[in-house]
Amino acid sequence: MSKTIRLTMAQALTRFLSKQMTEIDGTKVPIFGGVWAIFGHGNVAGIGEALYQVRDELPTFRAHNEQAMAHAAIAYGKANFRRRFMAATSSIGPGALNMVTAAALAHVNRLPVLFLPGDVFANRIPDPVLQQAEDFSDGTATVNDCFRPVSRYFDRITRPEQIIPALARTMQVLTDPADCGPVTLSLCQDVQAEAYDYPESFFAERVWRQRRPRPDRGELAAAVAALKGAKKPLIIAGGGVLYSQASGELAKFAEGAGIPVCETQGGKSSLPDTHPLNMAAVGVTGTSAANRLAEEADVVLAIGTRLQDFTTGSWALFKNSGKTIIGLNVQPFDASKHRALPLVADAAEGLAELGSALKGWKAPSAWTDNSATGKKAWQADAGKVTASTNAAFPSDAQVIGAVQRALGSGVTLLHAAGGLPGELHKLWQAGAPGSYHAEYGFSTMGYEIAGGLGAKMAKPGEEVVVMIGDGSYLMLNSEIATSVMLGLKLTIVLLDNRGYGCINRLQMATGGANFNNLLKDSRHEILPDIDFAAHAASMGAIAEKVPSIAGLENALQKAKKNDRTTVLVIDTDPLVSTDAGGTWWDVAVPEVSARSQVNAARKAYDEKRQMQTIGD
Repeated sequence: MSKTIRLTMAQALTRFLSKQMTEIDGTKVPIFGGVWAIFGHGNVAGIGEALYQVRDELPTFRAHNEQAMAHAAIAYGKANFRRRFMAATSSIGPGALNMVTAAALAHVNRLPVLFLPGDVFANRIPDPVLQQAEDFSDGTATVNDCFRPVSRYFDRITRPEQIIPALARTMQVLTDPADCGPVTLSLCQDVQAEAYDYPESFFAERVWRQRRPRPDRGELAAAVAALKGAKKPLIIAGGGVLYSQASGELAKFAEGAGIPVCETQGGKSSLPDTHPLNMAAVGVTGTSAANRLAEEADVVLAIGTRLQDFTTGSWALFKNSGKTIIGLNVQPFDASKHRALPLVADAAEGLAELGSALKGWKAPSAWTDNSATGKKAWQADAGKVTASTNAAFPSDAQVIGAVQRALGSGVTLLHAAGGLPGELHKLWQAGAPGSYHAEYGFSTMGYEIAGGLGAKMAKPGEEVVVMIGDGSYLMLNSEIATSVMLGLKLTIVLLDNRGYGCINRLQMATGGANFNNLLKDSRHEILPDIDFAAHAASMGAIAEKVPSIAGLENALQKAKKNDRTTVLVIDTDPLVSTDAGGTWWDVAVPEVSARSQVNAARKAYDEKRQMQTIGD
């Protein structure tokens, strides 16, 4: 008869999590980096007490906002290339719902995180409990059902023994390269405190290793045949290259075959910017070097990318009517998009087998040489827009140039929504794999500072630089205080363009009037004049507003020596973006309008739509 140990459900949960391990570079480490927690009546008595018991093996971190702590947990998983991850627990009601946006972010980006929201009483005796949202037609529904569409796996624990199969499935999902994404275990608050005789074997230490599926022979043969027939092949490197730690295999394969490489937002830094075959960013926010090749390419090897519209120019970028797409992806759903030849495999394994099968074959030298010429031309254009300036209101690109000159490519650069992703994707010169950390799958305003905190936890010995606009900063800045409290230094560059400059530019580009985006164009009686440096300093950061690009570079040099989070604020121009590079993006313009500008924009829009391919 197997031995058992009597624990509450919450105690069993936390003990189990503390016993899950992984191996990184030959060293065994806990797979959970810790648990983020904001306690309330739905989790403080149950899981709160259980976390206290394992606080040395499974550290608990306190945050100021549930969405922010979940962003930090997700960024930790991303910065660890999905090999390690974190959990986040909240009370019921608003605490739980605050994490749903973060769950969607993780779901879209295929990132591992464990959500542990409190829930109602399973016994329903205190019904309705504080913060419970009642459904008049469904007695089983709670607000946590909102997690269902944005979770890879969802379970509601209504009996203490249910945690055993639920945690087994949880670990399978969090560690599976194809199904990886957020898991939600909704924890009824009375069940958290209920005891059960759990088998001791349930708490045995387990080491989870990265699964690396190899390609099917038939799919491999089809991909090889397509590449051998290519005259103008192109590689698109997505985030899957980084999660597979396949940068070395990518470089070896590209060099062996002479195929130029371009990168998605998620895949940027797959190769260093200095690599001669790296054409850098592709798509709407792409470089001229990459996009001109994409327009002509006859075979596109898409590695570890979900081919979203920013990558494909809303499926108008790839203009070669005879093109073939090869989808090298661990997830079949992504591998087969747009009638691609699927090559379902781990990126590193797939590249290794492709390279072996193609040994001795190279792309035509004229194509490879042409890519080098295009890269040189792009670098000249990029140098012009990022050059230093004395302008009172510099562009985002000029700020990027200042950060690059002051800090180099050895830092981890993190950003998310607004205008910065477009500029950084094409202009930032990334170094080591993972040094470019973008959340652009869900484009979540407010991810930046919390994400920087999570990235710093994953890379405590590295400099983490967060670039953020004033709009995102105002949405979610509370984890500056957490970074100071935890002694995790960030360097935050805050670009103040006094509103939502990126969307204002899009509004203008689609014929719209300047309306409700910049503060000056929004309904107001008093125009806000926010002292961001004073605000950041009030949370414990070292903060300064710099007067110019030169002042920013000097402040960044000083920030290297600072002992805690530093926030540098600079005023920027909301109307200027980089014209070089890029391609069309499908943003629907009204068919009819009383304004001539909108009608003209619609005419141009209809012309551009003719370039799109459907299911092709």
